[in-house]
Amino acid sequence: MPEEVLFESESDLTRAEIASYLRTVADNLDGGDDITLKAGDESVTLDPPTRPTFEVKAEREGPSDGPGELSIEFELEWDENAAGEDGSGGSLEIE
Repeated sequence: MPEEVLFESESDLTRAEIASYLRTVADNLDGGDDITLKAGDESVTLDPPTRPTFEVKAEREGPSDGPGELSIEFELEWDENAAGEDGSGGSLEIE
């Protein structure tokens, strides 16, 4: 299935600034509200279902014998035509 990017933003931020964005997303999820992403004149509003799939991934890109680039990715995913099924894969813990 082809992928269509609806919104994309990338910038260098402090840890506190990133936490603030994540807190806003968490608050909107907790309150059952839409999530609106804005940057410049671009924006998209999404309404996650009650039970979207939550994917967490830690990656290292680069040569296997040297330093590379590390990343943590958080992703919410759901079918546009479904109410969000229960994902499986074990219980996630973030410390």
